[in-house]
Order: sequence, then structure tokens, then C-alpha cells
Amino acid sequence: MRTPVRKIGNSRGILIPAALLAACDIGDTVDMRVEQQRIILEPVAPEKRQGWFDHYNPAKDKDMLPELPDSTGDQDEWAW
Repeated sequence: MRTPVRKIGNSRGILIPAALLAACDIGDTVDMRVEQQRIILEPVAPEKRQGWFDHYNPAKDKDMLPELPDSTGDQDEWAW
């Protein structure tokens, strides 16, 4: 497939058809490098643990382990 290289300000750009992007699993960001006079584009893998705390609600964590008794035994046994 041939596509024109377009001038964008001081840079150049190309339009990549959506079907090609989907076939390569490319989202909004790519890693780009040059190897042997070829431009290589690779999809960026999402960061591990990304979004783990998006729905975190600290109010629900109050008394997570209410069955554990409060203990002051360490205060009585140790000489401070």
C-alpha cells in the first residue's frame, strides 16, 4: 500500500488506515524507531497495574478486619 507523506508544520506525517491499526493492535500511542533505514512502529503495551485503583473507595476500607481484637499486649510486655 502506498500513501503520501504530508507536510505538517516542520514535520511530516502519514495517515494509517483504521484497518491496519486494528490488525496491529495499535491504540493511541506507538513506540517508533529506525532500523536499517526503516521506520518501525510498535504498539505500546499498557502499564501493568494500570487502573487498579480507579474505583477504589477508601470509605469502604474502614474496619476491613473488624474481627481482630485491639491488643495493647506489646505495650505491656516491652520496657520503653
